[in-house]
Amino acid sequence: MRAVAVLISMVVATGVAPPAQAAGAPSTPTPLAARADTLAPRLAGKAWTRIPTKKRLVALTFDAGGGAGGVRSILRTLKSEGIRATFFLTGKWARAHPAKVRRISRAGHVLGNHTDTHGKVPEMSDARLTRELDATNAAVAKATGRGTQPWFRFPYGAHTPRDIRRVNDRGYAAIQWTVDSAGWLGTSGGMSVAKVERRVMDAIQPGAIVLMHVGQHPTDGSTLDADTLPRLIDDLRARGYDFTTLEALLPPS
Repeated sequence: MRAVAVLISMVVATGVAPPAQAAGAPSTPTPLAARADTLAPRLAGKAWTRIPTKKRLVALTFDAGGGAGGVRSILRTLKSEGIRATFFLTGKWARAHPAKVRRISRAGHVLGNHTDTHGKVPEMSDARLTRELDATNAAVAKATGRGTQPWFRFPYGAHTPRDIRRVNDRGYAAIQWTVDSAGWLGTSGGMSVAKVERRVMDAIQPGAIVLMHVGQHPTDGSTLDADTLPRLIDDLRARGYDFTTLEALLPPS
């Protein structure tokens, strides 16, 4: 019984299952998603669109659910500028690109959950939502040794108040954004580096959460968010902004 108690406490604390047992031994069950009491109360009950601060701070966030064409450039830029960001990964993307997930993690960036298949959460049953969250958490943990709690972003931003409660109950804070760069529209969608840059800078404010994507456009192959990032960082610093991650939402330790 003591071993079972230790196992349960490990899973609740980390959201990651311990290593599989040796061949021939009973398999370790996949852990359930974290419960509501593992989520800091201040993070629950709302979808966060900005970090509440008057300081000139910006959180750069990147969704990864499609391609990976911009990953190398984005990580190179963030490293050269000394900036940590937050990456929301789907489980499907993490399984397809485990080396890239490891590279993001080893660079010190924050990892979040973006469901397994990038489906609309309001259309998911409770059981499916749990499976989606757990599958992504497991894929990221397999690649990096750490899970995705407490950060979650709704695919397409689609959610209801009930959906916020549902992800909170599974140990996740709901993170939206202040401004979507719209780089994902690509050059074929009428966007350009200049337009992405202007769109973000026109909406910037203290505590802003900026949404960008790591993938290339599926038809024109453009990687506008990756291409714009160096100029955007220069613009933000010129306006007196510094950079933070979503960890700024956590209560002081």
